[in-house]
Amino acid sequence: MSKILALDTSSDACSVALWKDGELFEDFQLLPRQHAQAILPQIKQLLAKADLSLPQLDAVAFGRGPGSFTGLRIAAATAQGLALAHDLPILPVSTLQALAWTAQHKYYARKILTLLDARMDEVYWCAWEAGEQQPLALMTEALGKPEEVLPPGKEDQDWLLIGSGARYSERLPPILRSCIQQELPDVYPSASALVQLAQVAWEKGQAVDAAEGQPVYLRDQVTHG
Repeated sequence: MSKILALDTSSDACSVALWKDGELFEDFQLLPRQHAQAILPQIKQLLAKADLSLPQLDAVAFGRGPGSFTGLRIAAATAQGLALAHDLPILPVSTLQALAWTAQHKYYARKILTLLDARMDEVYWCAWEAGEQQPLALMTEALGKPEEVLPPGKEDQDWLLIGSGARYSERLPPILRSCIQQELPDVYPSASALVQLAQVAWEKGQAVDAAEGQPVYLRDQVTHG
């Protein structure tokens, strides 16, 4: 049994979730450009709801990216600060895998294509297949133009397309478009998905020291706007 706090500010959504010995608590809000002001009050309120204090946690998880540069830094810095202050390990979790988790467990998808709008006419993306506990990556997470998105595997797979980058579906290669069964452009990475992936990682002993919990940008150039 474990107690894990998870944070995600990688998109317009600001979400906090808590895994308390199998019980899930979540606060999910769409708060564009308000993450820095909202995240600590959300954490405080969720801990109070679960009747827990920070020193009682086993670990802190956060959405390590890819996603909004500013959002990733907020989540990483908040998670590291809490972990260092209370001598807790940290669990960085892929935001694309969090989307894939939602696709697998909420929409029962078996083949999943996660796309996040990266701006600058590009998308962050990865292909997944449903696993016993969590989605399994079929490739390395990538950054590219929608026209360059082509997952590995058979051409006749029925893919579920999920994430803000799904808005570019008309620009995907025609051979891929013909294999997409469902599009979900309005689904965001969420802390509730992150915390359940973090629970699996915790059980596998994959927690790291707070200083090792760094964001994954996939792009060196910072975007604005």
